Amino acid sequence: MREYKMRRGEHLEERIEDMEATIEDYFGPISTTEEFKGSDLHVVEDPDNPVFTRITAGTVEYSGKKDKLAVDFEERPAEEVIAAGEADAAADAVDAKNDFLLEATGRDAKSRRDSMKRSVEDSPDEADEV
Repeated sequence: MREYKMRRGEHLEERIEDMEATIEDYFGPISTTEEFKGSDLHVVEDPDNPVFTRITAGTVEYSGKKDKLAVDFEERPAEEVIAAGEADAAADAVDAKNDFLLEATGRDAKSRRDSMKRSVEDSPDEADEV
C-alpha cells in the first residue's frame, strides 16, 4: 500500500469531494471496504480494466496532520497481459492510474517519484527496514 501526500497548501477532500464516486469512475464498482491504519478504504475486486486484479484506494485520516491518499494496485503479470493480447488495456491501465493520482494529489508522475525519493532520503533507516 502506498500513501501519497498532497501539494503544499492543498487537502485531499478539496481535490476529491466524493472519493467513492471518483474511484468508481476510474476503476469500476466498489465491492467492499478494507481497514488500513484506522481508516476504511474502498476495494474494487473486479476492476473494469482487465490488467488490474484488485484495487484498494481511499483516504487515510491522521489526527493533527493532513490526510493522505492510500492506494494499492494489484495487477496481472505483464507477460500474461501481452499473451492475452491486451496490450492496449495495459496502456489504458497506466493512464487510469496516473490520471487518478494526478486528480487526487495534484502531482504528475515525475513529481510523485521525486517526492518518494526525497522521503526515502530523509529517512534512510526506514528504507533499510523495508
